[in-house]
Amino acid sequence: MQVTLLHGRGPTCWPDRTQRERKLLFLLCVVSVGLFISLITTGVFYKQTHPGLCLTEPCITVASAVIEALDRSIDPCHDFYNFACGGWVKNNPLPEGKSRWGPFSNLWEHNMLVMKHLLENTTMKGLSKAEEKAQQYYQACMNEAKIEELGPKPLQELISQIGGWALTESWDKDNFQEVLRSVSANYRTSPFFTVFVSTDSKNSNSNIIQVDQSSLGLPSRDYYLNKTANEKYLTAYLSFLVELGVLLGGSEETSQTLMEEIVDFETALANITVPQEERRDEELIYHKMEAKDLTTLVPAVDWMPYLTEVFAPVPLNESEPVVVYAKEYLQKVSDLITKTNKSLLNNYMIMKVVRKMVSILDQRFQDAEQRFLEVMYGTKKSCTPRWKLCVSDTDSALGFALGAMFVKATFAEDSKAIAEDMVAEIKWAFEESLKYVSWMDSETKKAAKEKVGVYFFPQEVLLFVVSELYFQNVMQYYNFSARVTADQLRKIPNRNQWSMTPPTVNAYYNPTKNEMVLPAGILQAPFYSRSWPKALNFGGIGVVMGHELTHAFDDQGREYDKDGNLRPWWKNSSVEAFKKQTQCMVEQYGNYSINKEPLNGRHTLGENIADNGGLKAAYKAYVNWIKKNGEEATLPALGMTNHQLFFVGFAQVWCSVRTPESSHEGVITDPHSPSRFRVIGTISNSHEFSKHFGCKANAPMNPKHKCELW
Repeated sequence: MQVTLLHGRGPTCWPDRTQRERKLLFLLCVVSVGLFISLITTGVFYKQTHPGLCLTEPCITVASAVIEALDRSIDPCHDFYNFACGGWVKNNPLPEGKSRWGPFSNLWEHNMLVMKHLLENTTMKGLSKAEEKAQQYYQACMNEAKIEELGPKPLQELISQIGGWALTESWDKDNFQEVLRSVSANYRTSPFFTVFVSTDSKNSNSNIIQVDQSSLGLPSRDYYLNKTANEKYLTAYLSFLVELGVLLGGSEETSQTLMEEIVDFETALANITVPQEERRDEELIYHKMEAKDLTTLVPAVDWMPYLTEVFAPVPLNESEPVVVYAKEYLQKVSDLITKTNKSLLNNYMIMKVVRKMVSILDQRFQDAEQRFLEVMYGTKKSCTPRWKLCVSDTDSALGFALGAMFVKATFAEDSKAIAEDMVAEIKWAFEESLKYVSWMDSETKKAAKEKVGVYFFPQEVLLFVVSELYFQNVMQYYNFSARVTADQLRKIPNRNQWSMTPPTVNAYYNPTKNEMVLPAGILQAPFYSRSWPKALNFGGIGVVMGHELTHAFDDQGREYDKDGNLRPWWKNSSVEAFKKQTQCMVEQYGNYSINKEPLNGRHTLGENIADNGGLKAAYKAYVNWIKKNGEEATLPALGMTNHQLFFVGFAQVWCSVRTPESSHEGVITDPHSPSRFRVIGTISNSHEFSKHFGCKANAPMNPKHKCELW
């Protein structure tokens, strides 16, 4: 099965050509002139013997894209991000309705169009039952007439089934425990804490129940605790909650009063929530106990009935092992529950369910959410097509069925082999670098090398009943996924079970499996193309691979051994040396700021380590590839060596534009540094970058003191 999104060539006359074709022909003319000139003189940055030019159509096209993204007026040694991305930023204003935009976003839009085509093409032959269900799920989501006809009724009926809501109807004042069990077990809602099944960090061959602090209504505790800086967000949030209450049948006055109480309660939760930067040492926050111990730790909850319902039909007893990751938080949340009146607790639990269901109700609910998000992320008002919401939701609910369709339609048979070959190159480069790490003892180095050697490429398709009613489909999905989660408790962890669906434009490292996962969605331009120079592929997907590999040795990943077990496998001397080396990065990135808001170097440490290690490993792998295969042809009209192109390709993956509100949210919630600092923070630590761009000593991108780890 192959999806073709572009039509055949047809007539060759100029008016019938697409804008892209006319642009390419014009570029060919420009390049022809440029080639003649380049035979006579070298470019501004070109310093080496000309190895030949790549004049294939893909090379000319990508050369055009690279040139358009550059700002040649900027000295690369002064500000490499603006040099590499200045043109891109100028030519790419934020699309309406978007709070951020970059190559990741652009590729995801492309992937969504492919998925839309697949989901709407009901005449395709040879679909599996799972793939047919994905199409049916999507079609139910697209049935707006039925959704509008039902209005809030499905959610109102659900609330009544749970036990009622003080805002709109009578409710049982003594049913706190029952409501808590119901919203957690049936609707995947975590009002006060989150309970789930996952691999035991200290025994990667078994799954275990885990308990942690829950998320809040706003993206971070900071929004509640720093009211001066976040007043407009809190105001918009309160207005949104009030509007939801009114849409569900409450009076405006009552809704205003109850929602103010909810925001105050969430502020109290924010006060006891542990900041993410204080949770990075997993050895310290891991607490293993038996289920009966939870009753002593959190007496406000009837734990055995709760766990029994959440993980039904799996039989449990009081000796069931449990891992707690937020011990102090849970003690405090128990006290908070005990001293809070039952009416407010009921309102809060029901509102958590309501928030989860907003996107599957009629347009009035979605409009209310859109108004809130416009303030939250600074987006311009726009009308997001219904199909985008439905594609995303289908990907969430039946992502591996949809992913199978996506892979068959877009992924060449040998792409996985090519990706594995590149991963092997990156692994070799990282292992080579380990030899020269002076701060690590030899015994720990040997164990680290063994951990690198274990990497491998890792899908279960979940099936549940799909009807023509979208709301019911989502409820079925919640219920079914809860049963699947419970079923995992008595099974060995499945190494083929991914946390991302195939169309996802991202990648991740799983420490308990010691695996890197690269979904098919990211193995395409602008990260990778088999027709591009290797410099761009190593600078694009190669750095992504190196980044994920390095996560095995960041401040959290390093705590897991080659088998994925959390244990102290480093010598103490190497642990102390590691902490000393990484403090350099904490301070380096902590000195950066965006819109006068400083970055949190501790919170972003793991990702910064991965960025730096990933770039170094990918570049070393590229140099090794050249040694084995010879220097490759350069792109036309750029006037750059391939070594320079490697760094430019790396930087241009991170070209982006973002609203101030979105930047603010990123600074306080995202473990990654903002795009600009992912580029300049990394290359300013690279000796190879400064060498190939001829940066003078102490230039902004070539500081005397560099942070080096791997």
